[in-house]
Amino acid sequence: MTNNIHETAIVASGAKLGADVKIGPYCVVGENVVLGDRVELKSHVVVEGRTTVGEETVIFPFASIGHPPQDLKFKGEESELIIGKRNKIREHVTMNPGTADDSMKTIVGDDCLFMMGSHVAHDCMVGNQVILANNATLAGHVHVGDFVILGGLSAVHQFVRIGSHAFIGGMSGVEHDVIPYGMVKGDRAYLAGLNYVGLERRGFDKDQVQILLKVFRQLFKGEGTLADRMHAVADEHANDDFVMTMVNFINSRENRALCLPRTG
Repeated sequence: MTNNIHETAIVASGAKLGADVKIGPYCVVGENVVLGDRVELKSHVVVEGRTTVGEETVIFPFASIGHPPQDLKFKGEESELIIGKRNKIREHVTMNPGTADDSMKTIVGDDCLFMMGSHVAHDCMVGNQVILANNATLAGHVHVGDFVILGGLSAVHQFVRIGSHAFIGGMSGVEHDVIPYGMVKGDRAYLAGLNYVGLERRGFDKDQVQILLKVFRQLFKGEGTLADRMHAVADEHANDDFVMTMVNFINSRENRALCLPRTG
C-alpha cells in the first residue's frame, strides 16, 4: 500500500486508508473515517465522523464531509455517512450522516457528481449516476433514484422522493414526490412533462418513450380518479417494466402528495 499524504495534512491514527490514497495540503481526516483505494482529497478537505468514502472518489477543496447533521434533534448518536465509488464531490459540498429518527445512515451511490455548494442532508438516500448542480440542496430524509439530475439552486423538501431518470429544473422548490422519468420546474415545482432528453441520453428507444408519454397523459390528463387511472394503466402495461416502475412508485407513496401538472 502506498499513500501520498501532504506534510500539512492531519490524518487521525484510527483512520483507515486504502491503497494509493492521495491527501492534499491542509486536509483533515477523522478517527473513524475509511477512505477506499485511490480516493483523492485535493486540499483543505475535512472528512469527519463515521464516514466511508468509496474507491476512486475525488473530493475538491473546502468540502465538509461527515460532520454532525444540521438537525436540532441530533444527540450525538453514532450514525454513518456512506459514499460510494467514483464520485466527484466539488468545492464547498456538504454531506451529513444519519440520525436516530431514521436508519442512522446517509447513503450516496456510485458515479455521482456533486457540483459546487450542493448539500446532502441527514438520512438521505441518493442513487447512482445522480447529478446535483451548483447549490442544489437535499433536505433530510430525501430519497433520490438513479440517473436523476437536479438543476442549480434547486431545493428539495424533507421526506420527498424523486424517481429514477427525473429532472429537476434550476431554481425549483420541490415540495412533493416526483415520478420516475418526470420533469418538474417552478418555485413551487409542478410536473411539466417527461424528461425526454434524459431518457434519450440513457438509451431509451423512441417506441418506449412514446409508451411512457401515453401513460403520462393517461395518468395525469385522463378521466376519473387517479386511482382508477392507475388500475387501468397497470392492467394494460403489466409486462412493461418501465411503466410499472412509475406505477409502483406512485402506489408506494405514504402520505406524500405528488408533483402534478398545472391545470388550466
